[in-house]
Amino acid sequence: MKKSILAALMAVVLVSCTNTPCPEITPEAIGYEVEKDGSKTPLYSGDMSNLASWETYIKAHNERDLETIRSLNASEDFKIYSPTGQVIEGSDAHIEFLTNWFAATNPKWSTNYLIENEYTNKDGELRQWVTSGHSITLTVEGEAVKLSQVHDALFVDGKIQMFYVTERVLAEGE
Repeated sequence: MKKSILAALMAVVLVSCTNTPCPEITPEAIGYEVEKDGSKTPLYSGDMSNLASWETYIKAHNERDLETIRSLNASEDFKIYSPTGQVIEGSDAHIEFLTNWFAATNPKWSTNYLIENEYTNKDGELRQWVTSGHSITLTVEGEAVKLSQVHDALFVDGKIQMFYVTERVLAEGE
């Protein structure tokens, strides 16, 4: 008898769930993008696959794997804004820069954090960003120079379209 009552109660619950609309789940904003006109567009957590691509990108830099780096760069309009104010335009220019920089400074990155976010701008374009923090060690004139870098990378169709690099020299013991 108890089993029959329990079965009937479960049937009522299941039927009532299928006949009433389920509440929509609205993603929670994690911040906002400030548009050129000053308006604010909500930012949401984004596609975690971009984090994996960025990790592969940093690993390729550590391994001096220029072909993998090139394969992750967007083919058109690729651009980097360096911490010195230099703008590197195009994947070929990026590979040339890295070839010279790797030989001169032997950089080695260690990742500290990765954050993915996205928003849709007023033109309806999905903008996916990865923000990452890294410790980097360079060898300059035989001496180790330790820096902290933050990268903001824009992904378009799974490729890196452009990124900004900001950096500072780490204090002793950091």
